[in-house]
Amino acid sequence: MNIIELPITQIEEDKDQPRYQFDEEALQELMQSIEEIGLLSPIKVRATGKNQYKIIYGNRRYKACLALGRTSIPCIISEAASEQEIYLEQIAENLTREGFSPIEEAEAFHKLMNDPKFSSSVKYLSSKLGKPEAYIKNKCELLKFGNAVKKLVVSGTAIRKDKLTEDQLLPLKDLPLEHRDPLALIMARDEMPVSDIKKIARLFKSKDISTSTKDKLLYKSGLELYETWSVYEQNRAERAKPAEPKAKPKSKTSDSEPAPVVPSASLPPATEPPASSATAQIAFGDIRPADVRETASARAHSAPEQVTQPTAPSSPLLMQVGQLLHILDAAAAPTAEDLPAVSGLSAADKERLQQELQQLTARLETELQGWKGLLEELYQTTR
Repeated sequence: MNIIELPITQIEEDKDQPRYQFDEEALQELMQSIEEIGLLSPIKVRATGKNQYKIIYGNRRYKACLALGRTSIPCIISEAASEQEIYLEQIAENLTREGFSPIEEAEAFHKLMNDPKFSSSVKYLSSKLGKPEAYIKNKCELLKFGNAVKKLVVSGTAIRKDKLTEDQLLPLKDLPLEHRDPLALIMARDEMPVSDIKKIARLFKSKDISTSTKDKLLYKSGLELYETWSVYEQNRAERAKPAEPKAKPKSKTSDSEPAPVVPSASLPPATEPPASSATAQIAFGDIRPADVRETASARAHSAPEQVTQPTAPSSPLLMQVGQLLHILDAAAAPTAEDLPAVSGLSAADKERLQQELQQLTARLETELQGWKGLLEELYQTTR
């Protein structure tokens, strides 16, 4: 392998090479390194004419030397004969370098398999590049996403705000486009872990949830989507349980055998009724079972004479409506008596309260339209 020093004016960049994204900060660091200790690795070029060469790999090193005003650069001249060999050489070199993004890889693989001048197969690329076939196929799946999502994709596995790793994206790849890209952007914004994204993806793949409901779920945050999945799974598990057999009627106690009397000493001591801390979670599938149990307990203690044994709902939808009514009872809207308390809040608390009330009312209005639509449909079907 001969290394020769070539005038930098005789070298041009390859605009069609696989790697085209260059981090400006990393380029500045490379320039500083070259200025202090010199260029440690030569670039590789191919002859394109008399005393003219085109870069195969080393574009970043070439840019750094050019910016530093260097007149020459050490080069290796390639003996590759075909365009395919050159392109494979470029990919193989970039795979060993930092900063070669998953999207750049995916586009390079896609080009080799679909460009008529290459027409390579996955099996051929796997043998040439030393990568498993599944690795190449997974990279190509990333191209299903739109440009807004692709711009956020980074190398590695570290989860960062407004960035996406390959592991975060792959669970969403089989969803319809109208759900796939918006969900990916939510996952990036809220820094959702891969395990949670897989569960949220299963929620959107469920055939039991209508497309219109899935559309509404896209207004939720990543955490809210995870909580919705959790409640949905709990409800599904409840529905899957076999019906409990009816209890046999108790035999009447004969006059000669009076019912046993429990001594008062064995009864548990009276306790103070627990205070309800239920909050209004009024959204599709967004009811927390703990809130419902707590609300029901508070109502039972505060007004025992009004408590009646509820009839078991015959469908999950009836159960959901019942849960909403329980929570609305516990989280009633403020009255005029509550308004003077606002004046005692700090400026920061007032601002936060205003923002959260805006979010709450917007959510309530959105969800109310869905329930009104269901009510109207019931009217139509019962006429």
